[in-house]
Amino acid sequence: MSAAGSYTAKFTDGPLEGKTIRTDFASDGEPQARLTVPAGTAGDKTYLYRRSSGIEYAESDRPSAVDYRYVEAVFG
Repeated sequence: MSAAGSYTAKFTDGPLEGKTIRTDFASDGEPQARLTVPAGTAGDKTYLYRRSSGIEYAESDRPSAVDYRYVEAVFG
């Protein structure tokens, strides 16, 4: 975990719908604006997700979970 901490990224649609990952806050302390996630298949395919409006807080002033929406599959 980085000095900035981490949060749960929740994928609300697309190929990773319903999945979550733990990811670090950006260097400015905010949730990442976009995430590139390996597809887990052969090749260089990744999925691009962008932060959406859904944010959850749990006993902190920093988000504990942030929603991400699918943008596109990126090939190699």
